[in-house]
Amino acid sequence: MAKEKREEIQFPSLDELFSSQEERDDAKLKRIYEIPLTEIDPFPDHPYKVRDDEDMDHLVESIRAKGLITPCMVRKKKDGRYEMISGHRRKRACEKLGMDKIRCEVVELSRDEATILMVESNFQRTTILPSEKAFAYKMRLEAMKKQIARMKENQKKGMEYEGESVGPQLERAQEHLGRTYGLSEEEILRLGTPDSRKHDTACPVGTQYLKYRSDAELSKEVGESARQIQRYIRLTELIPELLEMVDEGKIAMRPAVELSYLEHRQRDVYNLILQEQSTPNHSQALRMKKLYQDGELSIEALEDIMLEEKPNQKERIVFRGDRIAKLFPRDLPLSKREDFVAAAMEHYNRFLQRKARDQER
Repeated sequence: MAKEKREEIQFPSLDELFSSQEERDDAKLKRIYEIPLTEIDPFPDHPYKVRDDEDMDHLVESIRAKGLITPCMVRKKKDGRYEMISGHRRKRACEKLGMDKIRCEVVELSRDEATILMVESNFQRTTILPSEKAFAYKMRLEAMKKQIARMKENQKKGMEYEGESVGPQLERAQEHLGRTYGLSEEEILRLGTPDSRKHDTACPVGTQYLKYRSDAELSKEVGESARQIQRYIRLTELIPELLEMVDEGKIAMRPAVELSYLEHRQRDVYNLILQEQSTPNHSQALRMKKLYQDGELSIEALEDIMLEEKPNQKERIVFRGDRIAKLFPRDLPLSKREDFVAAAMEHYNRFLQRKARDQER
């Protein structure tokens, strides 16, 4: 005998029974509160740096003169404290002004949804360092992967969001992930499989904040192509010292991306850069990468590439072998060895001349 199909009856809450429609509509509006600064924690691994620079001074003076016009955005944590999503610089400016509280909009978001919103809310900043973009794009990508994996789980369970099947939302999300980040169809299909399942699948996905825009829309906002976004994410594989050089403009973007593939040889490259006061160009970085992938990138090979003559450099003399190398001071840059040898030869010639004069006497 077939089981009787039961429908779950949804009863209105007490708030709904004893409140007017106007009050219920007001409850749906943004919830703005004055929250103590001491109760707000920064977003975990926040990729954007909060610097006490000239821009911060301008922000402090603006808040001093006009007050905080745009509230910060936070979400409440399980321990009762708040987590900053958007407004780290505003919070710092209020701290510098000696304020105790700050106006905040409190939103209900999962960690992945909050990550996506946190990253996107900072795209509008006037100055963003390459390292900030790199980790921001990476965080956003990982959060979106988890969202899509969760959508697949929800689709299998037949779950809906706001009366709509998860399917169409899943398709839009996967298309966005492929166009914006350049992920292959195979990589996207692999999301949600047992080997990639490292997320909570307890609740349906979909909020007013989670919007998967087209590639053209996102590119227009952040000014980056999918290929460029991939390059930025690759920068997260650099050691901190090399990444700092990228931020300072000492290493260009494209060679930096190739250097990120050198793994345990990155430290050697950094040390050579310091010694030679010269950075590899794109062509040199590509050859380093090729040698590394072939298992042939020795210290000597690195030195050969780094000491190559460039258009703005004079020709250098390179000495090889331990017999010569051990005669140079340890802290002497390779590029200074020619001068060192020239000075030594001049000194030795003067010694030979004195010796010849002494023999003539």
